[in-house]
Amino acid sequence: MIFDKLKKFDIVFDSPEMDSPPVFSSGDVVSGKVVLELSAESKVESLKLHAEGFAKVHWTESRSAGSSTAYTQNYSDEVEYLNRREVLLQADNGELTVLPAGRHEYPFSFQLPEETLVTSFEGKHGSIRYWVKVKLHRPWATVKKIKREFTVIEPIDINTPSLLAPQAGTKEKMARIWYRNCGQVSITAKIDRKGYTPGEVIPVFAEFDNSTSRSVVPKAFITQTQTFIARGTMKQKRAVVATLCGDIVGPHRRETWHGRAIKIPPVGPSILQCRIIKVEYMLRVCVDVPGTSKLSLELPLVMGTIPLHPFGSRTSSISSQYSVNMEWFRMAIPEQPEPPPEYSSVVTEEEAVQNSTSVQPEEDLSGVLQRSLMAYVQEFRLRPPPVYSEVDPNPQPFANMRPRCMTC
Repeated sequence: MIFDKLKKFDIVFDSPEMDSPPVFSSGDVVSGKVVLELSAESKVESLKLHAEGFAKVHWTESRSAGSSTAYTQNYSDEVEYLNRREVLLQADNGELTVLPAGRHEYPFSFQLPEETLVTSFEGKHGSIRYWVKVKLHRPWATVKKIKREFTVIEPIDINTPSLLAPQAGTKEKMARIWYRNCGQVSITAKIDRKGYTPGEVIPVFAEFDNSTSRSVVPKAFITQTQTFIARGTMKQKRAVVATLCGDIVGPHRRETWHGRAIKIPPVGPSILQCRIIKVEYMLRVCVDVPGTSKLSLELPLVMGTIPLHPFGSRTSSISSQYSVNMEWFRMAIPEQPEPPPEYSSVVTEEEAVQNSTSVQPEEDLSGVLQRSLMAYVQEFRLRPPPVYSEVDPNPQPFANMRPRCMTC
């Protein structure tokens, strides 16, 4: 039978490294070959290739229409980024092509759109995927199909002026016990720039002024927010991906961080240009305020792919960029890491209320991210990023001690 004649049907991408699947960006040429191995002579009608790329989101929610009536609401949307067709084998006169037994290779090559694509992504409620699909049409046989995904990573160069700009802010809050004011807590924090790459250490400069009669503990977190958008409705997944715990700030004391280090684990880059899927990062510096909600200061982050070039040397080669960034996957994990806290323990009560009204409620990830961007590393795709906690080995002593106030 004809099914027995087809011994191998495969798509092989051209790759500079034999053991590493290729990584592309907008404007790149995707090339490879379709391999057929036949055990005997076979007739073929056509061999056709279809390259596609889509961002898709989908989720369902249960709605109540009364005491005994319920229905399910579906939310979905998609954006097309790539649609290319190519005929690899087909006789001009519509006749069948007779292929002898043995191995046959059919090369293909096409250019990705010049306009900016969106980085490959996998999440619970959506994905951004690119693939090549080939169909083999033969007489008196079902169509044989094969599909191979490839990875697109849009470069984010953190050496741009907007991502090199320092980020800073100040927040304060009055602590209360019952209905009596009990002093104020304030946070002032700064980081050197907005753009970083996974594996880098962020030095956090901060000052915590505790004018209350109780001790507080300053902390810093890197959070990731995945946003899925369909029909004017948002669904969000949030996670804490890295933590930093400072020293206790006693009553009427002030603590200063002179560049306390928080390390970025191997997470995917920011996705900001897609209409229906966004991946955003934030550095939260916060303290628990006695008698009131948490005081939290947010500094936006952008996770890039092209690391900082302090000497001004640049490269536009996607392969050279990722020869550096592949080190993200080999970063050491502490022997006894402290698991990141749940996202709900990081945000303030006001933010929690705002989130519950502005987006559809969803369980948080408790520090476990969805499948990583780097889909071409199979082992890494199927596991969550490592939990990470880092404490400055050289803590700064309490500074600018204030006299104790006996009225609070």
